[in-house]
Amino acid sequence: MRLLVLQHIDCEHPGRLRDFLREDGIEWTAVELDEGELIPPLEDYDAMWVMGGPMDVWDVEEHPWLVPEKQAIRRWVRELQRPFLGVCLGHQLLADALGGTCGPQRPPEIGVLPVQLTPEGRTDPIFDQMPDRQQALQWHSVAVAQPPDDAVVLASSPVCRVQAMRVGPCAWSMQYHVEVEDDTVRNWGEIDAYRQALESTLGPGSIDPLAAEADHHMRSFVSNANQLYQNFMTAAS
Repeated sequence: MRLLVLQHIDCEHPGRLRDFLREDGIEWTAVELDEGELIPPLEDYDAMWVMGGPMDVWDVEEHPWLVPEKQAIRRWVRELQRPFLGVCLGHQLLADALGGTCGPQRPPEIGVLPVQLTPEGRTDPIFDQMPDRQQALQWHSVAVAQPPDDAVVLASSPVCRVQAMRVGPCAWSMQYHVEVEDDTVRNWGEIDAYRQALESTLGPGSIDPLAAEADHHMRSFVSNANQLYQNFMTAAS
């Protein structure tokens, strides 16, 4: 498999999923869009992952590369119809690129919080053999307000209706983070925009309690990430 990964900030990479790629001997190409790297010819790849970032889907003047990125996502899903996985900003970009809308998440979801599969999610191959209710790391102030017309909502939370969705036969995305590693919370806490969002939601000094809570749930984070990865690869093949 040839995997293309679109990144928007250095610290938001495939995280824990890199371990599974390494174990399977899968080579992957990371394109750091915020550093001016260009998206290569899509036909050269079998699957696409789009990761998170501090910008919003509408920040096209500040980050003009968002425009060709959305075009690439649209072509990948609609024309090429190849396997896609979006996480956080990648989830929002999938919605925006395919005719959905995004807006402010009120209140912001930051912390280790529950996500519940919908009836459709319980039967979708991406969540095969995964628990109906999962604890997940959330760190977002924007949400998918209206998914694309043909999207199926696969998971929700009490304050965010579209936590996961599928568009078409093989494009999946999640608002929450499935790629969490042992050092993820502390690494993200060093980014000004992330730290400010965290402290405005959970209060000053909240990085240490959040890191401790993530450590407490790390075993389930890894298990869920592994199962989701296996499910994606099975579906992609």
